[in-house]
Amino acid sequence: MSAGNTVTLIGNLTKEPELRFTSQGLAQTTFSIAVNRRRMNQQTQDWEESTSFFEVVCWRELAENVAESLEKGSRAVVTGRLEQRTWETPDGDKRSKIQVIADEVGPSLRWATAQVTKADRRTGSPDGAGRNVAQASVPEPSIGSFNYDEEPF
Repeated sequence: MSAGNTVTLIGNLTKEPELRFTSQGLAQTTFSIAVNRRRMNQQTQDWEESTSFFEVVCWRELAENVAESLEKGSRAVVTGRLEQRTWETPDGDKRSKIQVIADEVGPSLRWATAQVTKADRRTGSPDGAGRNVAQASVPEPSIGSFNYDEEPF
């Protein structure tokens, strides 16, 4: 992750994450996230709201986990980098857009709870899509039994 090009967004998914696979078999998931801002107008003393929409692109295991875990309306935290894509239309017009290439995506726990399930892609049985996936629940440590020397997963 580049220190000069890092963004963190918190917002709601505006559509279902779309999982696709490249011709080389790499998983890619895209989704759109709406980020709302609310501020007090100092002149009118009224609250003003505005919304920005961002396209997020996830790759590989992150792409598969996002597609399996999040849905339209989910509140998510996204960190990644901005990347500009350019292309030319069939009519010869040049187009571009800026996307967020995600490094990390997670559910926002401000107004919700989540249960974390570790996806171990090294072992397990095929899931029907050519991937080896095994999931195991991560138990909550009881108070007094937490070992600070253990790995978190």
